Amino acid sequence: MPNAALEISGLSKSFDKPVVNALDLTIRSGEFYALLGPNGAGKTTILRMVAGLLRPDEGAISVFGIDARKDAIAAKKIIAWVSDEPMVYDRLTPLEYLEFVAGLWQIDATTAKARALDLLDWLGLAPHANALCGSFSKGMLQKVALAGALVHEPRLIILDEPLTGLDAGSARQVKDVLLNKVRGGVTVIMTTHILEVAERMAERIGVISNGRLIAEGSLAELRNRIGRGNTSLEEIFLDLVQTDAQGVAA
Repeated sequence: MPNAALEISGLSKSFDKPVVNALDLTIRSGEFYALLGPNGAGKTTILRMVAGLLRPDEGAISVFGIDARKDAIAAKKIIAWVSDEPMVYDRLTPLEYLEFVAGLWQIDATTAKARALDLLDWLGLAPHANALCGSFSKGMLQKVALAGALVHEPRLIILDEPLTGLDAGSARQVKDVLLNKVRGGVTVIMTTHILEVAERMAERIGVISNGRLIAEGSLAELRNRIGRGNTSLEEIFLDLVQTDAQGVAA
């Protein structure tokens, strides 16, 4: 697809059993895409393969036209990965951590510090810029991890449950940052169990069950699919997953 940020074709991964099963998925450049599914559906495994953290058994992954399996380094340079468990060095301050991450991306020191200060301000962390991360709550660490993922200005941001552990104010800051990035042309892919967030933020929604994409579209398109025009995303999601489970059992 022209202007595709991510194209996945025939992607498969098994551990003791198949987790991702011949998945095809295309995400457009500059869109906010929510990937939903029950626990164990394969969402995190899919995202980890896209981010280059897990090797697929089969299939192709293209990130802005780059073959992510053949040229993983080039793909990683334009990807950000944020997991639900923030990994930040306890003995560094947020500013030190961001400057360290920027250095790994070979960003010059002046640019790195300017970006770091902007991100910390954006996420409400400026008052804590010089405090040790080891003293932070999980929500604050999650925001530091997000800032670290954004410091190299990626074109594709992949987030696995990014709002876990955040209070309402912090969640609002993170959502505002992500929506601002999308308005600037960045592509965001997010998994979340908070369906109201997906309902409000995502332009398109994909529903994963048993490692397969069972439904995809805007909220209006998903409502039309199940034939109920005013239902919530939660009801749509439960209907789709239950129907799929019955089909698999049959």
